[in-house]
Amino acid sequence: VLFFLFFFFFFFFVAFSFCAVQHKAKPNSRPSLLPSSKTMAPQTTSTYSFETLAVERNSEEPKLLEVSLNRPDKLNAMNHQFWLDMRACMETASHDPDVHCVLIHGGKSRLFTAGLDLASELGGGDGGNLRPEGKMDVSRKAFRMEKGISEAQAGISAIELCSKPVICALHNGVIGGGIDLASACDIRYCAADCFFCIAEVNVGLAADVGTLQRLPKIVGNISMVRELALTGRRFTVQEADKFGMIGKIFPDKEACLAGARKTGIEIARKSPVAVIGTKASLNYSRDHTVQEGLDHIKLWNTLHLQSEDLPVAVKATLAKKPAQFSKL
Repeated sequence: VLFFLFFFFFFFFVAFSFCAVQHKAKPNSRPSLLPSSKTMAPQTTSTYSFETLAVERNSEEPKLLEVSLNRPDKLNAMNHQFWLDMRACMETASHDPDVHCVLIHGGKSRLFTAGLDLASELGGGDGGNLRPEGKMDVSRKAFRMEKGISEAQAGISAIELCSKPVICALHNGVIGGGIDLASACDIRYCAADCFFCIAEVNVGLAADVGTLQRLPKIVGNISMVRELALTGRRFTVQEADKFGMIGKIFPDKEACLAGARKTGIEIARKSPVAVIGTKASLNYSRDHTVQEGLDHIKLWNTLHLQSEDLPVAVKATLAKKPAQFSKL
């Protein structure tokens, strides 16, 4: 009996010691809900490198991100890569703590944009990224087309969904998808040479990237929106101004860009907490009742009125000095 007890305790001691050594050698062997420090990506400053967009931070105020459409040889026509680039750019800016406001403009192109790239997206009428050809069942074609349309919609909607305000500076022709893009922006400025065209009906399709959904909520004349969308005719910057589509008209492209930069810099220097909250409330209230909007901002402010930005802004206002806010 004594021999048996001695053997049992000796075996138990050896087994326990072996388990302890193994546990010490593999401290992370047990699955964890949190990523380990070895697998977590290091925090780096957001970078912006795209095929169809040129992006830079404003030299006077780096918190203003300038995004220019960058296909001047194609009059900034919107192809499949453009939709992907715009979505990636806006989502990155939305989460970039160093960005407080975004400005979109037409860059070096003669037109702000010629709209959809008919050659690549519709194959000049014979196929393309949005309209696959070949002997295929109509339903299967539709499922494949759905992906392309969804990506185009997501590219434009990313502008509206960006938590930071987005200003667009428009010049010369704003055609087709250009109106989709402008309608998704928070502030729209135009050069005096601007003209617009909801051109989709002219090439045999209904606009499907946001104009028909957003423009009626922007302007105060649904009859005019229906006329422009159904006829596909050009309309002038004066007409756009008359029914409330745009905010300001400037003499030329350079003046428009300068005015947009001035507004963007002013916004970028405000409290980012207040700016983001204001855009969130405006977007939410647009699609809900007045009371639902009030309830939304009440809940929002019960949290964000506790931010350090409030006392910083109040003290700066009383001292008549510019406030300095922490980055997000």
